[in-house]
Amino acid sequence: MDSFWALLVWIVFFGTLLALLYGSQRFWFRAVWRLVARVRLAGLRRVLQAAVLAAAALLAGLVLTWLLGMRGVLFPRSTYALLGMWLSSALCAWLAVKLVRGLEWVWHRLAELRPRSSPVELADPGRRYFFQTATFLAGATPFVGALYGFAAERLRYRIERVEVPIPELPEELEGFRILQLSDIHMGTYLPTEQLRRAVAMANELEPHLAVVTGDFITSAADPLEACIAELAALRAPLGLWGCNGNHEIYARAEDRATELFAQIGGRILRQENAELVWHGVPLNLIGVDYQRTRPPLGHWPPMLAGVERLVRPSQFNLLLSHNPNAFPRAAELGIALTLAGHTHGGQVQVEILDSRLSPARFITEFIAGLYQRPRPAGAPAAASPARETSPRLASLYVNRGLGTVGAPVRLGVPPEITLLVLRRAG
Repeated sequence: MDSFWALLVWIVFFGTLLALLYGSQRFWFRAVWRLVARVRLAGLRRVLQAAVLAAAALLAGLVLTWLLGMRGVLFPRSTYALLGMWLSSALCAWLAVKLVRGLEWVWHRLAELRPRSSPVELADPGRRYFFQTATFLAGATPFVGALYGFAAERLRYRIERVEVPIPELPEELEGFRILQLSDIHMGTYLPTEQLRRAVAMANELEPHLAVVTGDFITSAADPLEACIAELAALRAPLGLWGCNGNHEIYARAEDRATELFAQIGGRILRQENAELVWHGVPLNLIGVDYQRTRPPLGHWPPMLAGVERLVRPSQFNLLLSHNPNAFPRAAELGIALTLAGHTHGGQVQVEILDSRLSPARFITEFIAGLYQRPRPAGAPAAASPARETSPRLASLYVNRGLGTVGAPVRLGVPPEITLLVLRRAG
């Protein structure tokens, strides 16, 4: 019964989304058609109308081939990212226009209820101009924002230096520096030279350990070999380590990514651990493949199934998991620090009345940045007997990623290169 209701929720959600996308496309098609119809020169008007019809046919073809899983068959794969950019910005613009028109309707209804000295008050030109301007700005802003996010912020790499307080951290690990990259999605919209620039910026941070938490590519057509070849330039005394993401599953590239990492002297951890040593102190580094959440029908194994055997209670435990939703289970297992990605920080984040709105909230409560929570009483302690009286905390850091997926746009969520510095908390 639970599976039935879960499936019903998914059907309603995607049905509503498809209806909204259809409504937005119909709205903009009719708006452009009416605009073209105003052109006085008959020849030019017919040419423009033909262009509008051709664009509508192209859009329909892209959507149809996407739904049928035929990306790359009739159209280049890179065009589907632009399709996502258009659909999302057109939908947001349509909803914004509808909101303004709804407010205008409410305004008029309220005005009708108020006593007025003149029947012309309802036709106030100032009020009409205000709502016309508001409608124009509401419709234009998402398109301008998408263009800015594509042309500028998508490539504005930002270095995040994050200090992670860990009460049970051994003294020898004070100031230990971990470089994290995630969600590279190398391809048309993140080419080789851009990844090379990110790697150069990362090496300037002089990390002790370098990790990449999945999603090297988006699909099987993307250059996995070139991506990992560029990552080979990362420099850290304890080496380069990684885990697979969900897009390695989609591209059926988990094994190939593991092989390529080994060829460059790195290692992808797949439900396994490795003991690293820094200043004589062991670190237990654990890595897992993408941890699936429960599907509408059926069940996946629980988060981090079998990982309890990899945890070393007498050592500092560090987990690489592409999906941040593994964090609660990691805390239960006594893992001190989990590094994740997957969310891209939502790629687009809007701040309204001190509240940050992000699409990533639909898939996780762990959107971006540092999260900490107490470890359960039964969780194994970390490796510092001298500090056992300190509050035991588990930490998660969610990297915002380098690349994009869906639409090649970032707004309010610049691509991130993270340097995490471990600190002993009092």
